[in-house]
Amino acid sequence: MAFIDLMKVKARQDKQTIVLPESNDKRTLIAAAQVLKEGTADLVMIGKEEKIMDGAHWLEVELDGLKVVDPDEDPKFDHYAETLFKLRESKGMTLEKAQEILKNDYITYGVMMVKEKDADGLVAGACHATAETLRPALQILKTAPGTELVSGFFIMDVPDCEYGANGTFLFADCGLNQDPNSEELAAIADSSAKSFRSLVGEKPVIAMLSHSTKGSAKHALVDKVIEATRIAHEKYPQLELDGELQTDAAIVPSVAKAKAKGSAVAGHANVLIFPNLDCGNIGYKLVQRLGKADAYGPMLQGIARPVNDLSRGCSAEDIVGVVALTAVQAQMA
Repeated sequence: MAFIDLMKVKARQDKQTIVLPESNDKRTLIAAAQVLKEGTADLVMIGKEEKIMDGAHWLEVELDGLKVVDPDEDPKFDHYAETLFKLRESKGMTLEKAQEILKNDYITYGVMMVKEKDADGLVAGACHATAETLRPALQILKTAPGTELVSGFFIMDVPDCEYGANGTFLFADCGLNQDPNSEELAAIADSSAKSFRSLVGEKPVIAMLSHSTKGSAKHALVDKVIEATRIAHEKYPQLELDGELQTDAAIVPSVAKAKAKGSAVAGHANVLIFPNLDCGNIGYKLVQRLGKADAYGPMLQGIARPVNDLSRGCSAEDIVGVVALTAVQAQMA
């Protein structure tokens, strides 16, 4: 069974309520119809019910069972506005500004629903930049206890692949932190290990990636990864982690024997930590497009409650997958 099918089975076992605030996006409407048909989550969309249903009719999809929340008519609007005002008052928020934001920014409205436990998670980003999804999540939900850094990851499911966890990998950070320092890379590795274990259900084996393997190159970029590996071993000794490793040394056993003898991680990694956002973003898109992998994300880790971003190049099927993953994250939370 494919990874995402396993996630859908998990999602159905304890159905969660997920908000899809981008009700004007046709991919989101198509995805919502599929989610409702498959029963992987209860869904809330924000907007005008007539407009949403007209869009569904035009797309020839059924939204039976969908809950629609219209900020103009929602009896909880005043409560959400008051709560947002109090949360952000020290940053200059007024009640009038909070009301204006909630009337016009459906992502923020959805995040308030998650904050007040009227929903269990949120998925957005099909037609918004990452910052527009992340900003209200961080401002309203805050980071999870004990979290040093919010980061983004993709679950990559590569067909007919003998590497990783039967072709399944976690790539991080591919969507958020542009140039993490050594401390931040170590924190990303720790969060990614937890995400991999909770979603994939297998032991995380973590490679700190570089263009160098065990000193084969000398450069400040290599030094950053070496230091990140040292910090991770010191702060998170429970992790099975090694670096610095080139990608082939990290995942291919025969290459690992030649390049990284004695490493328990080399040749077996299923969690790949990229040294910066350029590498991570380029890497996941190459694997997705050339390796024909399914890419689910960017998922966010480290926020107090599940909020996940989408690539603006996502398909309806991608949204369906991220909804299932978000539901499983909500179960774990």
